[in-house]
Amino acid sequence: MTKLAIIQEAPVFLDKHATIKKAVALVDKAAAQGAQLIVFSEAFIPGYPAWIWRLRPGADFKLSEEIHSRLLDNAVNLKQDELAPLRQAAKKHKVTIVCGIDERDGELSRTTLYNTVVIIGPDGQLLNRHRKLMPTNPERMVWGFGDATGLKVVDTPCGRVGTLLCWESFMPLARYALYAQGIEIYIAPTYDSGDGWIGTMQHIAREAKCWVVGSGYAIKGSDIPEDFPKKAELYPDAQAWVNPGDSVVVAPGGEIVAGPMRNEQGILYADIDSQRTGIAKRALDVTGHYARPDIFQLHVNTQPQSPVKFD
Repeated sequence: MTKLAIIQEAPVFLDKHATIKKAVALVDKAAAQGAQLIVFSEAFIPGYPAWIWRLRPGADFKLSEEIHSRLLDNAVNLKQDELAPLRQAAKKHKVTIVCGIDERDGELSRTTLYNTVVIIGPDGQLLNRHRKLMPTNPERMVWGFGDATGLKVVDTPCGRVGTLLCWESFMPLARYALYAQGIEIYIAPTYDSGDGWIGTMQHIAREAKCWVVGSGYAIKGSDIPEDFPKKAELYPDAQAWVNPGDSVVVAPGGEIVAGPMRNEQGILYADIDSQRTGIAKRALDVTGHYARPDIFQLHVNTQPQSPVKFD
């Protein structure tokens, strides 16, 4: 049995170092309650670019550039090991951490951003980095397209863990690629919310016969800093929920066992047993005895994609 903690808290918006410090404090808090698997939201460090859903495409170009500049300066460069404090917290408490970040490319252009989720093992090592394959709608003006190098399931003391970000969970082939790797705990950090999203989480639990963890993003107007450009116009009500969260934990088969946590910030706990996934697949195993590989086959290109190759 594993104790899971979903951290549904606001970041220190667009402040990388302060948000990492807050994340470490939240790991300390969850670990003190016995959590062994600790999950943050999509783009928790340094925050999801919520403004893209309130700006006018094209018309607010100058404002978009001003805000994007702040995001660029506070995005995480993994090549510079900027998540070291979080890795050290994982090692200190011997916990597995899943965290969404705005990642700044540290290899090629060094200016492209990615919507990334990392898995950190209890030894403090980075087990996986997955970049969102297809940013959604106006997200494409913020993040580049990821490749499939991180489309994998990794072994942890809590079970076999894999991640897809937000609407990647609507991509059946991406889901199938994780199912085929024996996933036991499917983690979906997201900015989405509502009954429809929760229904998707339940569907995946029925389809894959695994645990599904939807880690929601909860933020209010008061969580947006006062010096945010045109805050008074974009977020006039400090008490209004910009996004409600809706973190949820679903057991194999579709039963909700914790949450949804809506219009609330805090930590959602649940006890999960990864061994339940095995017996749950007795009647339905979509990448096993239900797969029909004589008719259907999925090919996944897991090679790193690069616009330049140096010989």
